Parts: sequence; structure tokens; C-alpha cells
Amino acid sequence: MKKLIIFSGSGMSAESGISTFRDSGGLWEQYRIEEVATPQAWKSDPVMVQEFYNLRRKQILGCEPNNAHVLIAQLEEKFDVTVITQNIDDLHERAGSADVLHLHGNIRQSKSSGPNQEKAYFPIDGWELKNTDLCPDGFVLRPHVVWFGEEVPMYDVAMQHIAEADILVVIGTSLQVYPAAGLIHYALNAETRYLIDPNAGELNVPKSFKVIPMNAVEGMKKLMEELS
Repeated sequence: MKKLIIFSGSGMSAESGISTFRDSGGLWEQYRIEEVATPQAWKSDPVMVQEFYNLRRKQILGCEPNNAHVLIAQLEEKFDVTVITQNIDDLHERAGSADVLHLHGNIRQSKSSGPNQEKAYFPIDGWELKNTDLCPDGFVLRPHVVWFGEEVPMYDVAMQHIAEADILVVIGTSLQVYPAAGLIHYALNAETRYLIDPNAGELNVPKSFKVIPMNAVEGMKKLMEELS
């Protein structure tokens, strides 16, 4: 069974109604990165940071996987599929994907704000994480999200998966966020590489990629035809 890697970004979830950060009307137009998505922000105003991610979590819980998520899950019938996502939502899992690696964390989980943050993750019941919720060591629980300026703990694992890919599918990502964007260059053994994005013509896409200039849902329909 061939190993197929899906590498997804915010465009993957946009069709489910989840706000993106970089598009017009996205969340970064309402909040400054420095105020909600850095370790310094947490140290300065943990209440506001917690509120921001609570609102995002509430929005995500109100959304459903779109048909692109469902089609990706169906690929497991014919391929050994691993999903590597930059998204912090859980829509891939809810659509049925069994092997999902979250590069930038999973907003449905929390972790300690103290040392050894990656030692354990704690599920969040509902949408609200309170500043009175503590880990077993007594530190306030923070969202399981990789903030700007923090290392990406799962990067090396993702790199290994992509290096082993027979087929790589990049979908809904601007390829502008590093180090994540650099992962596509490790697919040295992939026999086929696809990029699905309606703005593909504006992206710096390696010539080795077959470009499908469509949104996630229509692009996945096209990909299913190609792979069949």
C-alpha cells in the first residue's frame, strides 16, 4: 500500500466556516499577533489570550468537516494515509482520518504553562478553558497551540513522514509560514506531488508539483479522479 501524505493548511478548513488568519477579514485583522499568539502575550495578559482561544474553540465546535475532509478520510481505503496539518482544529479527526499529526497543536486540548509542556496533553470538555484550570503540577493550563517564537515539537516527526511519502498532497496552505512551509522539500522520494489551492498561481510552487488551482472541496474531487 502506497504511503500518501496530506499536508493541509487554513484553506482546508475555510470551507467549513473557520476564519483564517491571513485572508481579508481574517482573525489577524481583529487581533494583533503580539497580543494573543506569543509567549510574551501569555505572560503579559493570560486572561485575554485564554479568551481569544476560547472564542476560536467555540467557533470550531460549531463547524463541521467539509467534503474535502471526508474525501481525505476515504483515501485510507486505498492508501496508507497520514495527515500533517498546520490547523489547530480537529476537523480531520471528526471526518474520520485515523492518523493526524498537528504541527501547530490542537485547540481541543490543553497543556501545562509550566516546564515540560509537551509531557502531557489534556482534553478540554466544551469550549472554555479557565485560568483556574491547573495541570497536575499546579500550573495554569494553556491552549495546546504552538505560538510564534516557540519551537514546533512535531517538526522532525513530520519531516520523517514526508521523506517516506510515495505521494504528497499539499492543500490549502500559502507556503509562507516557516518552518512548516519547508517540509515539502523533504519529499525527495515521492513519485507524485500535488498542490491544491485556488491561488496556486501566486505561490512559489516547485516545478515538480502538479497544480490543481481549485479550492479544497473541488480540488479533492479532482484529486480523487486522478488517483483512481
